[in-house]
Amino acid sequence: MVTGGAGFIGSNLTLALQEKFPAARLTVIDDFRSGNFKNLAGYRGDFVAQNLATLDWHAQFGTEKFDAIFHLASITDTTLHDQFVQVHDNVESFRRLLNFARSTKTRVIYASSASTYGAVTQASVESNGAAPANVYSFSKVVMDNIAMREAKENPDWVIIGLRYFNVYGPREAHKGVPASMIYHLAQQMKAGQRPRIFKHGEQKRDFVYVKDAVEGSIRALDAQTSGIYNLGTGQASSFNELVDVLNKCLGTNFRPDYIENPHAHYQNFTQADLTNARSALGYEPRFPLEEGVRDYLQWLYPDVT
Repeated sequence: MVTGGAGFIGSNLTLALQEKFPAARLTVIDDFRSGNFKNLAGYRGDFVAQNLATLDWHAQFGTEKFDAIFHLASITDTTLHDQFVQVHDNVESFRRLLNFARSTKTRVIYASSASTYGAVTQASVESNGAAPANVYSFSKVVMDNIAMREAKENPDWVIIGLRYFNVYGPREAHKGVPASMIYHLAQQMKAGQRPRIFKHGEQKRDFVYVKDAVEGSIRALDAQTSGIYNLGTGQASSFNELVDVLNKCLGTNFRPDYIENPHAHYQNFTQADLTNARSALGYEPRFPLEEGVRDYLQWLYPDVT
């Protein structure tokens, strides 16, 4: 089962699971608020169009058993400031899912977020305290709290949280404004425009290619115990460095167009400490920034060599 399977990471995960486990019966749940059916071209499984915040799992699935539930569905637009909607939908969707999975101890692998760490200046370790700067991050912190309480009360039930860092790659264009910087800057440069980044381009992010995020997610199927793990590259790259990489991959030579940052609460630095993900999941990212960007651009623009 993949919730949010028509979304960005969810669709990449669904198609990768289909390829890796061709005999598996896959079911996707999505309400298309931030997903698109086009992301699932070639998908051969079942699809349930439902709002997870109101879904009655037992009525929908009865006694059907799943090997694992990947829970990627959430309101991901961090600019949505309706605190009730954001927290209610993200947290109650997760609570209903856990209530369904509890009796059978079905493995649950869910999307947490690097945004739970808030404003930091060095690599984030999972044991660091939460410091959510927006209501989206707060909803993810509450999900982490619920998950770890359940895992503690049920030691034989494996629940894995994955803190995705700044993911980019195929099947994100439908997101519009919330799509990755890499997508937006590439689009600007491909159109002959200077890439617009915040002054003075020294903000740093752990940009992780979606193929690595998916690989780490699938590895969570074999994790022995519950836990929350970072999924990133372990490297932070500045916005200026990103523009250099895009210029190199696109064969362009644009200088950045520096603009004011309109966001009061902005993560100027993200970097994943991967120590725990390496030991518990055997996770090892394969795509440093330039390799990931090059692979992505070849998918976006097949004419780019």
